Amino acid sequence: MASELLRSASGRSQGWLRKKSKKTEPSNSAEVSDSEPEEYLSNSFISSRGIQPSGLTHELRVFVGTWNVGGKSPVGSLAADLEEWLNLKSSVDIYVLGFQEIVPLNTKSVIGMEDYTDARKWNLLVGKTLNNKEGCVWLTPTLTPLTNDEYQYAKPEKRGGQAGLRRSITPLRERSKTQHVEQEGSASAYKLMASKKMVGVFLTVWIKRDLLKKYRFSNVKATPVACGLMGYLGNKGAVSVSMSIDGTSFCFVTAHLASGEKKGDELRRNQQVGEIFKRTVFPRLPQEFDDTLPNTILGHERIFWFGDLNYRLCMEDNRARELIRKKRWKELQKFDQLKKEQQYGGVFQGWREGDIEFAPTYKYSVELGNRYTGDKHSPLLSHSAEKRRTPAWCDRIMWFGKGIEQLSYFRGESKFSDHRPVSALFTTEIDVLKPENTKTVALSKFLSSMNLSKYNVQSNNRRTLLSLIKADAEEPVSGKALTVDNRQ
Repeated sequence: MASELLRSASGRSQGWLRKKSKKTEPSNSAEVSDSEPEEYLSNSFISSRGIQPSGLTHELRVFVGTWNVGGKSPVGSLAADLEEWLNLKSSVDIYVLGFQEIVPLNTKSVIGMEDYTDARKWNLLVGKTLNNKEGCVWLTPTLTPLTNDEYQYAKPEKRGGQAGLRRSITPLRERSKTQHVEQEGSASAYKLMASKKMVGVFLTVWIKRDLLKKYRFSNVKATPVACGLMGYLGNKGAVSVSMSIDGTSFCFVTAHLASGEKKGDELRRNQQVGEIFKRTVFPRLPQEFDDTLPNTILGHERIFWFGDLNYRLCMEDNRARELIRKKRWKELQKFDQLKKEQQYGGVFQGWREGDIEFAPTYKYSVELGNRYTGDKHSPLLSHSAEKRRTPAWCDRIMWFGKGIEQLSYFRGESKFSDHRPVSALFTTEIDVLKPENTKTVALSKFLSSMNLSKYNVQSNNRRTLLSLIKADAEEPVSGKALTVDNRQ
């Protein structure tokens, strides 16, 4: 009975809006959560159910980065390193950053309860770095880890055409803190869209705030898959984020695969990749009636896979170091395990990776910073406790799907850990959606154009939309049509 009343009321609302307006505005994505400030909610939209491709495609610039930080917590002095890694001179619409080992991989962190302290610290530092670039006064837009249970963008529901909106279930105490921060940082250029941690694997996605007004973001979900010790512990595995931007689905996967440079270790890595593909599922929520939503990684149209994949160089150590000194990257790549496994069909068939024109990113001496461990020229070699490892391109970025073009593929030079950060800049196409019929009206602009005096609406006594409809229905027909002022 309650659902029937809701559908009936929603239907009357839509009919009233159609009757009261001759012109309409383009559809926008309505982002609503309990952590949003009230002034943002006042600009919410009622949208029609029918949405179809417009036949147009737009291009977005997506930055993808990966960094194994070696179990270290971020410090303020990292700001300069982040600026170099994030390539802030370029104009970017979406930043997708994957971290590995944001906590030490010890028994406590692997088996104990998740501790989000370091994840929050990384989000604070990343957000401050991105928004300082734009000259914004900024504080982090979220103080709690976002998961598929806590952070959902608007998705239309079958409620007579009115958009059904899922609100955050973040605890009230945390929501009040977050709301205060959002209000102070509302001028920020980049907004945190999704963030998820599994032991040391951490994925964070930042969207240029202007895009939230231009495109429809929906179905934002995050899911982890642990495939480390005993096949199910989180010291190794992946975190994935799924989302739709207008009519195009995206999946971002950051992974930390099995280590080791013995012969056969690459097969364990291949197996873990297969497990991640098999076990990563994005469950549909009750309000998601669209059966076309992808619920697996390969169901998405644009996929980015990045992280410490740990594939090594199958060659003698001294020979590898000699080629590195001579910067003969092409020759060195002939011994790269990942490329070999792709050729043999063992993993990532059909996936693409840009040309590698930089030195191997692992394993650097933490003590010396600019030398690989085991370097015979190192003055600390005789008493260093660091393990000797053949240098390798462990940190990689790959993609799958049409409409993606890589613009650059490079590494940063931060000496923060024994890995160098790696980044890639892409352009990617999205299919722009349009309403099936023009029924979307911005309520704040629509109501401001009306003469509400006849409804006895006082500034301190707000009336609901339903009460306005009722009052209008009881008013005699005057024969004078009401138009909507669409001027900005």
